[in-house]
Amino acid sequence: MKVISGTLKGRNIIGYNIDGTRPTMDRVKESMFATIQDYVKDSAVLDLFAGSGNLGIEAISNGATKCYFIDNNKEVIKVLNQNITNLNIKSNSKVILSDWKKSLNEFSNQNIKFDLIFVDPPYDYDVYEKILEKVSTLNLLNDNGLIILEHSNLKLKGTYNNLTLYKEKNYGNKSINIYKKNWQHFPYMIYFI
Repeated sequence: MKVISGTLKGRNIIGYNIDGTRPTMDRVKESMFATIQDYVKDSAVLDLFAGSGNLGIEAISNGATKCYFIDNNKEVIKVLNQNITNLNIKSNSKVILSDWKKSLNEFSNQNIKFDLIFVDPPYDYDVYEKILEKVSTLNLLNDNGLIILEHSNLKLKGTYNNLTLYKEKNYGNKSINIYKKNWQHFPYMIYFI
């Protein structure tokens, strides 16, 4: 597993085969970052089910200022910290051993907001809609911020409070849904001549 773009392009990320993790495939990651590239530079990022740190590290490599890496698996956290040390990105990283619900509540309590939130849990976790609702309710995204979800072709709604579906892409048995805060999407426009 490698960083595919940015200042760390080509550098190795260890932890591809950690039990309980499912790293994002390179072609999916490449497409995902091509879609969000205009939002990454100088962003505050949350990698909510971080695993090896694959997505958050890619964001830092592409100019994100800070990434909070959350995972509730102690073994995963060890590997994640090793990746951060190996890539010399400690000053851009904060690693937290916690579950998603506690961490989101804690960010709300500390008034920490994000420009990008990656949500890539194990596919059998039924948490996607709960996370979308909680991120919206706690107001954890900055205006025009994005929440990016990788899932196994679930049918998610187009809107969750102030989060609206911005882009959706399918890759065989995987899908990426990107929701944007305060984005007004009009399914059709009427032109007057």
